[in-house]
Amino acid sequence: MPGEDVWRPVLDGSVVLRHDRVRGGDLLLMPERAVRLSGEGGRILRLCDGSRTVEGIIAELRGTFPDAPLGEEVPAFLERIRAEGWLR
Repeated sequence: MPGEDVWRPVLDGSVVLRHDRVRGGDLLLMPERAVRLSGEGGRILRLCDGSRTVEGIIAELRGTFPDAPLGEEVPAFLERIRAEGWLR
């Protein structure tokens, strides 16, 4: 709807997403803290650039994971990351 406030997730300015080649995984780096992401967390967060809605992120992932329950798992994952204060 026009004027509706739609969440377009973006990493907080104090958070950096990096791929750790040594460990073969993605990390969220913050002042005095690092969090290793499991599964496809890094792939999801790379799509959180502030231009896509949650539905847009799901649509983007659907091409790679057509049979996955993305409509349930992606929003739940993003809300957990948001609750930590790592997403705006």
